[in-house]
Amino acid sequence: MNLLLIEDDSNIIDTVRLALKLCWPKAKLFSASQGRQGIDLVGTKNPDIVLLDLGLPDVNGFNVIKEIRSFSTVPIMIITIRSDERDIVKGIELGADEYVVKPFGQMELLARIQALLRRQNNRYQESTISAGNIYFSPTMGNLVVGDRNIKLSRTEGLIMYELIKNAGHIVTYDRLAEVIWGSTNPEAVNSIRVYICSLRDKIELDSHKPKIILNQAGVGYFLNVRCENDDLT
Repeated sequence: MNLLLIEDDSNIIDTVRLALKLCWPKAKLFSASQGRQGIDLVGTKNPDIVLLDLGLPDVNGFNVIKEIRSFSTVPIMIITIRSDERDIVKGIELGADEYVVKPFGQMELLARIQALLRRQNNRYQESTISAGNIYFSPTMGNLVVGDRNIKLSRTEGLIMYELIKNAGHIVTYDRLAEVIWGSTNPEAVNSIRVYICSLRDKIELDSHKPKIILNQAGVGYFLNVRCENDDLT
C-alpha cells in the first residue's frame, strides 16, 4: 500500500510514519510539504490514499482537492486542525472522502484509513438503485434527483445507497456507522451529521428546510419517498 501525506508539520509526518512502521511495515509513505508538490506526486506515485492537511504554505488545501479531483479518483482524507463543521463540509463537497481532526491518535488514524480503503473496495460491488425520482449509480458515484445530476463522494454514496435501499424507513446512526466505518465509534453521530449536511447541500433545494433526507432526532435518518416530483426538480 502506498500513502501520500501532504503536510508541512514535521511532527505529524513523524507520527504517521511511526504508526505505519509499527503496524503496517510494508506500507510506503511519500510526503510533500507543499500543495503543488503533492498534486504532482498524485500523478507520478499513484497512491492508494492521500492524507491532506488543509493549511498548506503555498496552496489552499481546498484548491488541492479540486485539482486532484480534476484527474484522479484516489481516496482523500483531510487531516485538519479546523474543527469548524463548515470547513469539513466544504472539503467533502469538493470531493474529499473522510476527515480526521487534529490532534488524533495513531490507532484512530490507521483505523480510519482502513475503513476508507475498505469502502473504496466495496463500493463497486453495488448496482444502480432507485426510489421514486431518485437514482444512484455507485460505480459512477452519480446521483440523479429529478432532472439534476449530482456527483457524490464515496462516503456520501454509501450513505445515500443505504437511505435509498431503506427508503421510507429510518436508518439508525449505528447502522450508518457500520456502513461507513464497519463499526460504531464515539464520534460517529457527529461525523454522520457532517456527511448528511454535505448531502443536503447538494440535493435539497433548501438545505435548511430539507424535504428529501429527513431525520428522527436521536435515532437516525430516512429518505422521504412521499416527496412530490416537483419538489425534486
